[in-house]
Amino acid sequence: MAEPSAQRKLRYAMVGGGRGAFIGAVHRSAIALDGQVELVAAALSADAERARASGRDLFLAGDRNHGDWRALLDDERKRPADERIDFVSIVTPNHLHFPVAQAFVEAGFHVVCDKPLVHTGAEADALVQAVARQGTVFGVTYNYTGYPMVRQARAMVRAGEIGELRKVVVEYNQGWLATRLEASGNKQAAWRSDPAQSGAGGAIGDIGSHAENLVATVTGLEIESLCADLSSLVPGRALDDDGSLLLRFRGGARGVLIASQVNAGLENDLRLRVSGTLGTLEWRQEEPNRLTHLPHDGPKRILTRGSPWLHDAARRATRLPSGHPEAFIEAFANVYGGVVADIRARLEGVAADPVAADYPRVEDGARGVRFIERTVASAASASKWTAF
Repeated sequence: MAEPSAQRKLRYAMVGGGRGAFIGAVHRSAIALDGQVELVAAALSADAERARASGRDLFLAGDRNHGDWRALLDDERKRPADERIDFVSIVTPNHLHFPVAQAFVEAGFHVVCDKPLVHTGAEADALVQAVARQGTVFGVTYNYTGYPMVRQARAMVRAGEIGELRKVVVEYNQGWLATRLEASGNKQAAWRSDPAQSGAGGAIGDIGSHAENLVATVTGLEIESLCADLSSLVPGRALDDDGSLLLRFRGGARGVLIASQVNAGLENDLRLRVSGTLGTLEWRQEEPNRLTHLPHDGPKRILTRGSPWLHDAARRATRLPSGHPEAFIEAFANVYGGVVADIRARLEGVAADPVAADYPRVEDGARGVRFIERTVASAASASKWTAF
């Protein structure tokens, strides 16, 4: 879409993420962290006036500050190649992911989209096919995969350092929806609790999809079947706010997945435990710079981010010396860094370095959508166990 040059910043546009949106500012901060990319165009809200006001807040040029994502796309398509964006970042509520992503992919633009990817498996399949047909880069911001110690855990599992996998337990516990916050006018709670905007899953779609992706990323295991219990524990809530799942993986390993947003007092308590025949790994998002390794035949080890003895993937995801905390923004930045590395390689006509171009792809997002669908189906089924 643009001139092949490694000597310039990449250009991106953002759809959604304007005034009153939490995640848009996070994405923009992460994208800016390494100085490789600049925001040049946007349609920052579904409300045209709010979109333009949000763009003025970010000092966007008037002719690239749009009130509607369709106007943004039309404008970019008409621009000369040396002015067009290199990719678009989609940070809207879930119901807009598919039409926006599909349109930009079909127009030949690279895309980064927030999760869950889309509402249905059919939409996910259509998007995967469109990306394959157009040959574009498509990243999905499962940002927890960007933490260095998550990448360390993945490398240790893949290297056989904890042996053959037997048991995986992942929990994602929050308390911010312990009351019916959506009835108070809270924008974030309102759209996440609305089936028309959020999709078929509530907590299981919002944070359970992160938990599923974390398991898949670290372990490489494939879910064979699942048994789910979904509940709306806050009276009057339309979607689930609590979920508990039993998982059976291909090859015989077993798992447990918990996703709940009604644990009063808890903040963002995502944790993973992976056990194999030779030992166990434990990681917590609220203490992300540490990975605990418990060997079967030796003392417990606490591995810390930035240490020279870590695997290459973990070391290369680190910006600061050991002892200086890195966290949420940097993890997002690592996902975007992978996308940027892939786009730059394509502009230069070379193969991307697989360690540099490390990011969740459209296929990962599609699997996440199928996970949500199968979980909702299992919860509604009398027999419970549902093939994946």
